[in-house]
Amino acid sequence: MLKKTITIGLASGLEARPVAILVQIASQYDSHIYLECANARVNAKSIMGMMSLRMSEGEEVTVSADGDDEEAAILSIEKYLLGKQ
Repeated sequence: MLKKTITIGLASGLEARPVAILVQIASQYDSHIYLECANARVNAKSIMGMMSLRMSEGEEVTVSADGDDEEAAILSIEKYLLGKQ
């Protein structure tokens, strides 16, 4: 299992459209992927769970992944959350 703390760099934060894109990215991987923010932990492949986090630009989130492609999953999610995609 890998974990990484990331500061959200998306200007709009994680509103509906960015959340949908993040869920699509996470769903490309076989690993179990979770995001943790403000004492809440949700499955990154769940659009409703992700929407419940209501994360804004500048907030820190911890991404954890467990599986054969965990490193690639975290790198891809980090790239997206930093606004580099």
